[in-house]
Amino acid sequence: QVQLVESGGGLVQTGGSLRLSCAASGRTFSSYVMAWFRQTPGKEREFVAGISWNSVSTRYADSVKGRFTISRDNVKPTVYLQLNSLKPEDTAVYYCAANPRYFLGNTPNGYDYWGQGTQVIVSS
Repeated sequence: QVQLVESGGGLVQTGGSLRLSCAASGRTFSSYVMAWFRQTPGKEREFVAGISWNSVSTRYADSVKGRFTISRDNVKPTVYLQLNSLKPEDTAVYYCAANPRYFLGNTPNGYDYWGQGTQVIVSS
């Protein structure tokens, strides 16, 4: 069992940066695939980035490649999402998710545990 709590969201201007954090509790965090998804009203939750349990593998949505970076610290234990060169279309609620099956998937149904979300608003 893993509990996830996101933080770091806020209001930022176009071109700005934010760093999201997802603090995890539970002894098995270090063995879980972790990911970030985002959602806007009326739309499905979409994959943003994911990272394997040992940080060897990462995966990004095409829309954020080169701008966002996912990382994790299994000691703390926390997963991060660095958001750079933000655009208004990045505005969304960002969710942290955990998956115990070692597969770095990009669909919400592949993840068992979710945080409550943190709002990111990018003003034009």
